[in-house]
This record gives sequence, C-alpha cells and structure tokens, in this order.
Amino acid sequence: MDLSVNFIGLSLKNPIIISAGPLTGSGEMMRKAVEAGVGAVVTKTIANEIRPNVRPRLVKGKGGIQNIELYSDFSLEEWENEIAYAKSYGAVVIANILGHTPSEIAYIARTVEGFGADALELGVSCPHGEGLEGVVSEPTELYNLTKEVVKRVDIPVMVKLSSNVSNIVKLAKAAEEGGASAISGIDTVRSIAGVDIERGKTLLPTYGGYSGPAIRPLGLAAIASISQAINIPVCGIGGIDSAQNVLEYMMLGASTVQICTSIMLKGHEHIGKIIKDLEEWMDQHQHKSFQEIRGIALASLKSFEEIKVEPYVSRVKNECNKQCFEQCAKVCIYQAIEKQGSRLQVNQEKCTGCGLCVSMCPNNVFELVWKE
Repeated sequence: MDLSVNFIGLSLKNPIIISAGPLTGSGEMMRKAVEAGVGAVVTKTIANEIRPNVRPRLVKGKGGIQNIELYSDFSLEEWENEIAYAKSYGAVVIANILGHTPSEIAYIARTVEGFGADALELGVSCPHGEGLEGVVSEPTELYNLTKEVVKRVDIPVMVKLSSNVSNIVKLAKAAEEGGASAISGIDTVRSIAGVDIERGKTLLPTYGGYSGPAIRPLGLAAIASISQAINIPVCGIGGIDSAQNVLEYMMLGASTVQICTSIMLKGHEHIGKIIKDLEEWMDQHQHKSFQEIRGIALASLKSFEEIKVEPYVSRVKNECNKQCFEQCAKVCIYQAIEKQGSRLQVNQEKCTGCGLCVSMCPNNVFELVWKE
C-alpha cells in the first residue's frame, strides 16, 4: 500500500495539499504544513498589488467559516524568499496567482516560476474582493487567460474553478483547451455567514467566501461533473474533514485534494490523523494505490431518464428503545411511520420509499426493501 501520487508531474508523498489561504501566507507557515505531513502546499494568492486585510475577517458559522481575506501580505518580489524558505524544508510549492488580464497574470506566472515554484494555480475564482465580477465565468475569457500563462511558463498550470458560475463544466473544458495541466475546485462559496439580530448588522462587513463541511456536497458534485467531462487530472476542494471525505472526492475522480478549514479549526495535528486513517482504510480494503479507487463511484451516477422507479418501501429492521423514537413518527412527511405502544412500525401502503428515515435515523432502525 502506497499513499504517494504523481500529480501533474509532481511526486507527492500523499494526495493531501494545503490550499491557498490563511495557512500558507508565508514560508514559515508552509514549513509547518510540510512538517505536519502534507504532500504539497499552495501559497496564499500572490498578486501584483498588496491589499491590507481588514480586521476582523474570519467568522465561524455552524457549517464552516466565512472569510473576507484577500491576497498575500507580501509583495510579488518578497515571495522569492518565502518560496525558497518553504522549499528548503522539502515543500512542493504550488503558487496561487491572480492577475486581472492575461498579460498581467502571465507576468506573475513567469516571475514565480523563476522563484522556484513547482507549479501554478490560477486563482481566478475568489467570490469576494472584486465580487462576482472578479470571477472568470466566461469560457473564452478563461481560455485566453490560461493559454497565455501556459505559453509563458514551463511548469504545470492548474486552474481553480468556482461553483459561483452557471456552467462549471464549460469552464473546465475551456481551461483544458487552453493547455491547463489540471483543474482544482471548488473555491469558496459567496456568502453572508449571518446577522447579529440585536445590533442589526452582518457578522462581517461585506460578502465573503464560505468554506467547510457545509460546501462539501457542492464540491463533490462539481468534481464529479468535471471528471466526467475532461481528460486532465482534477484536485478536489471543499469541506474535507476526514479520510472518508478524501476518499469520496477520489472515488468521484479527484487525483489529489486540498484542505484548509478543518486544519484551521482542529490544528495541524489533524493532518496526521487523516493520513493515518487513509493508510488504515487502504490497508483494510487491500488497495495498493489510489489509482485503484479513483473515479469508481462515477459509474453509479445516472441521469433521471436512466433511473427506474422501483417499489421500494421502508421497514423497521431493528427494535428501537431510544428516547428519540417518537420523533420518527412526527417527522415522516407521508405519516407512514406509526407508533404502536412502545414500538415503531411502517405503514407500507402510505410509505413512498423516499429514504429520509433511513438516512436520518442515528440508530439504524430503518431499511429500504422491495415492496411485496
């Protein structure tokens, strides 16, 4: 069993990459991530312009973190020392860069390549700062931008995409046609984390990007769609908090994954736990490499036209004596779950097989069966 992967020509000891953001804002911060065991790091967004970060700029919500953090605090020239420092500790450094025109981003790309970056990630999809106008959402625009960067550098170019667009697949294809070596996604989701109703003010003073477990379903859907549409590697991002989440992205086509929010909330030691759990799962299932599982879940995805309407209904498979058992009868939208004394039963004439009870019951009481 081997956790190593070859991703866009980079030899990584495992598929875990720290994504661009607060955890990779300096060489010292990237060193800390490398020492925690990650396969690679993506720098905080490098731009021509330094824009001071507001305070406060992070707020934790129930399902993740909203941030209004912008670019790096270092100038473009200062990143030469930061990248060199991280690489001196063995880091594989992917430079996340932002420019507002093809010529500007190509200039930055060529410059950070000269600093020793091993690859590039085009950070063209951040949902705040310039707002949605800053998100490249038109395929021709993205094609031209990608093509110009690829033409100017000799290192691999990955394009980071956002779910804040109408058709992410068209953008992925445009980036591939422009010469991209890989696609990463998704970037954070445009958000307002909440409102302080006592003061009548939003928790942060502008729109931000939401990250964490709440956006994982969006990330999984995007990665599955992209993996089915293109022929270059994909890096999954969004709400990864465990080895299980890593495997979910890989089974939907990702070759590597990027993590940030869970490490911000749980500390760098959480990286070691994810890696250990990955090793144990791969060993238990007798897989020698991630290549054996990459994309295997895609075959289970069907269009609505391909799905047959079959007569499944729910039934009680385990007796339940938990205090919450009455709640099941209350929340069944078809009133098919009935309480009979101290027991639950399913009225299969009322049950439509929606499956909600199976997925929501913490005690594994229900199962779907073929209606006799």
